[in-house]
Amino acid sequence: MSQTPGGPPARKRTPKHATVSAVRRLSPHLVRVTLRGPELATLEPIGFTDSYLKLVLGELEDGRPLLRTYTVRAFRGDEWDVDLVLHGDEGVAARWAARVEPGEPVSFMGPGGGYAPAPDAAWHLLVGDDSAWPAIAASLEALPAGAVAHAVVEVPGPEDEQPVQSAADLHLTWVHRGTRSLVDAVREAHAAGELPDGSPQAFLHGEASCVRDLRRWVRAELGVPRERLSASGYWRRGVDDEGWRAAKRDWAAAVEQDDAALSPVG
Repeated sequence: MSQTPGGPPARKRTPKHATVSAVRRLSPHLVRVTLRGPELATLEPIGFTDSYLKLVLGELEDGRPLLRTYTVRAFRGDEWDVDLVLHGDEGVAARWAARVEPGEPVSFMGPGGGYAPAPDAAWHLLVGDDSAWPAIAASLEALPAGAVAHAVVEVPGPEDEQPVQSAADLHLTWVHRGTRSLVDAVREAHAAGELPDGSPQAFLHGEASCVRDLRRWVRAELGVPRERLSASGYWRRGVDDEGWRAAKRDWAAAVEQDDAALSPVG
């Protein structure tokens, strides 16, 4: 166990283990990997619709595990579905997702999470790209009858649109990459009067620059308070995963500056 300067020993995380039981291509750019194993059944549900695990895909030069984060799309006791977006063959995670087969052992950390639809929200706004779609879909499926949800999701093309079942009054808009930005799509819906009145609970996840722009906009224009906002950059255009991990602290500091520049809304 390592010692942090001026503090207690750093807690060593112990990986959990499972086996890949099925692999299914849902679309040209989305793969569902099903994990199975007795250890999964011992983990307590954490109650978040953006539940995730961190797959161990190797080891870094300093000995730390090489981790990649993926949403758990569904829990079924000792069997979990994990959806992975394919971004070509760049990076260890993309190569693993493209070649993984049933029978392969996997190690992971987690699960973790931090968002679930609030039952008392006036309405729900969920915006993200294909990397955020698994969490958005799980959230839409969890909404009860009577809830109102507007979801705007960017995918590479029409063949990547995915069906979802929701008891809510759901308005789902697909944006095909390169046609318009997610920020423009949400702003246009607001200008056209398509979004409900009142301040929503908002889930904004995906490419970091886009999420920051969306976050500023919903805080300023829709009056979304911080306690009703889940916003995070999963990746950044032009930067690999390790580079984004190194830069994410700066992104979080920039977001804090955005909030400081706003008039208080809650």
